[in-house]
Amino acid sequence: MTSDVSPIPLVGIDVGGTFTDFVVFQDGALRVHKVPTTPEDQSQAMVAGLAALGIQQADIVHGMTVATNALLERRGARTALLTTAGFADVLVIGRQNRPHLYRLSQQRPAPLVEDPWRLEVDERLDHTGRVLRPLDEAAVEQLASRLAAGQVESVAIVFLFSFLNPAHEERAAGLLRARLPELPISLSSQILPEYREYERTATTVINAYVQPLVARYLQRLQDRLAHCRLRIMQSNGGAIGLAQASQQAARVVLSGPAGGVVGAFAVARQATGSDAPQLITLDMGGTSTDVALCPGQIPTTAESTITDLPLRLPVIDIHTVGAGGGSIAYLDAGGGLRVGPRSAGAVPGPVCYGRGGTEPTVTDANLVLGRLAPEGFLGGAGEVTLDRAAARRALARLGEPLGLSPEAAALGVIRVANATMERALRRVSVERGHDPRQFTLLPFGGAGPLHACDLADALQIRRILLPPMPGVLSAYGMLVADVARDASRSLLSTLGDLQRDRTPLQQLFQALAEEVQSALAQEGIAHPTLEAALDLRYRGQSYELTVPLALSLDEAALAAAGEAFHRAHEQRYGYAMPGETVETVNLRVRASSPGASAVLPALPDAGPDATAARLPERPVWFDPWEPTPTPCYDRERLQPGNRLAGPAIVHQFDTTIVITPGWQARVDAYRNIWLEKPQ
Repeated sequence: MTSDVSPIPLVGIDVGGTFTDFVVFQDGALRVHKVPTTPEDQSQAMVAGLAALGIQQADIVHGMTVATNALLERRGARTALLTTAGFADVLVIGRQNRPHLYRLSQQRPAPLVEDPWRLEVDERLDHTGRVLRPLDEAAVEQLASRLAAGQVESVAIVFLFSFLNPAHEERAAGLLRARLPELPISLSSQILPEYREYERTATTVINAYVQPLVARYLQRLQDRLAHCRLRIMQSNGGAIGLAQASQQAARVVLSGPAGGVVGAFAVARQATGSDAPQLITLDMGGTSTDVALCPGQIPTTAESTITDLPLRLPVIDIHTVGAGGGSIAYLDAGGGLRVGPRSAGAVPGPVCYGRGGTEPTVTDANLVLGRLAPEGFLGGAGEVTLDRAAARRALARLGEPLGLSPEAAALGVIRVANATMERALRRVSVERGHDPRQFTLLPFGGAGPLHACDLADALQIRRILLPPMPGVLSAYGMLVADVARDASRSLLSTLGDLQRDRTPLQQLFQALAEEVQSALAQEGIAHPTLEAALDLRYRGQSYELTVPLALSLDEAALAAAGEAFHRAHEQRYGYAMPGETVETVNLRVRASSPGASAVLPALPDAGPDATAARLPERPVWFDPWEPTPTPCYDRERLQPGNRLAGPAIVHQFDTTIVITPGWQARVDAYRNIWLEKPQ
């Protein structure tokens, strides 16, 4: 998937809460398409969209929310946990973290495994992986009958210290498979061979909980698209084959948001001419907003949570808040205006969609303020016509108790939603030691460009980059994503010890390199690029930071990793201790191969005059007192070199761009729109 001209189309497909997005690259040209998401079966929307595009055979990279929704809605498989005797309650005890420090009564999320199905088996390894007590095989065989009688659909096996010696887990799995050959089994020594019992247990249970649903969905998808080659977007920003995605379903939990960051970074690299752009991404969709800070690279982390459960697998470092176009506005018990996290979703959707929605949303507010055109939604091609009168009635009901007009209430909704997104942007920038003023904001998703100028003003960001297709950028990111596989294993030592004897490091690297290379070989990739990283911490710390490790694995490489750790610690926490002992915790290895090179050529400069793209003016509300006559533009007719001055509205198929007063716009050679605010 690396050539610019393909005999069959390359297609990126992203399933969102409201729409399913398609980006097609063929013969050097890009096409975009949207269809409503079918929550009951996401593959229905995919098949319908491909049929509308006239595509029967394609190379497809797909980002899905099957696993995410199963966790959010707690409707995954009936799962059992098989663990070492005495450790059945690890999943319930968890950590002593208090997410709400001053809340006197806090409730933990319900565990994914019910009490009767956290099962113990007599076996024990010590901290070196040596067998202290052999596996009670007879007990495992007896449990097989109990699992069958209880109609358990999936099993997670997590034994103490199995990340050092997987023999007991593998034997237990073999005994169960002999009795229950159709039962999906997830081993912690395969899913997450790292220390920390709670995180390893929780991550393996998440995999077991969603694996049957994901496997059934992918099989159904493969049956319906039998003439297509399918890959699935992982949470780490790389694509993976169906077989691997089916077995390790936890790796695709955050696939949609990951595609957006990959697409944004690819656009920014081309637009800036830099391989290391300084970027903050803002993906505002129908139900939520995802933000990420890219300090010259796509950020990844192995410390994420999903529905308050730890998911300790490599993911793109994204912060999510419940503010999207479909977020519902309401008054709380104290009469205060709130927006989200509850969403109108795809069905019934915002009031203006006319599908039965009655509660006002952010989309309704943008429509009432004139920022969305009823006839211009989805390009004005007739797919969706918005009911402004219905939206205005809903905003009037919301504003009446506050003594606000529909327009003033709509502005309030926008400001509350913006405040939520501003906090998210500060979370990934200011709170981590980065000055947002040094970064370019890249908004995308169907609603991101509507709010970009307001958010940039709040953070004093002076440059905004709007790609040609912001509403489907996640699908574009899937199209260009690398094919990749990550592996990790605990390496509990110190940098000093490894510098004196690098044998443990070299042996572990070789094993992980063979694992990831073998995984990509199944995808037909023979010579992937390898990268390595170490999780490091100061002695006595209980958390670590990940830094790159040169593949030479020599003394100089370890010394450089140590220096990188000191700098990263200074950046994140405000101090470093170069004289302190640095411990190694995990070794990480990644194998990757480039995805599609779906890059359009630069176009000639057409001059600053944008008159040819002008549409009729309309009144737009930027303050609660009166509307401002605002020129509108058709983005399809904007040419490289064209310049605009705010206020202005730019319409296109997949989104609407609001340029607020004081901002200047120019179109570059790749048809990106740059927004800049003079000092």
